[in-house]
Amino acid sequence: MTEKEKKAKEAECDRNCDECDEDCDFLTLEFDDGATVECEILGIFECKGKEYIALLPDDGTDDVYLYGYKEVGDEEFELVDIIDDAEFDEVCKEFEAITAEEAEEE
Repeated sequence: MTEKEKKAKEAECDRNCDECDEDCDFLTLEFDDGATVECEILGIFECKGKEYIALLPDDGTDDVYLYGYKEVGDEEFELVDIIDDAEFDEVCKEFEAITAEEAEEE
């Protein structure tokens, strides 16, 4: 398992997870209107050669936020808005396929 796969697996674990030794990673998103929301990092995945990140907001909804993911240094990254509708559709399909596959494994 590569280091990136290990990080993604650790990020997928629930808060009381028995499968890994680390707690889940969280980040705070700040929107243009100044609103903020705490999000759990579900994982980082690839789609057509690019990396994306899935975030679960702690706002009482069942939404998942998908962004482009770009590493900019050691343990630093930036989120990139997906502005192209076709790209967003492809990323959604890939995320749904990954989550369906994980559900089947459980």
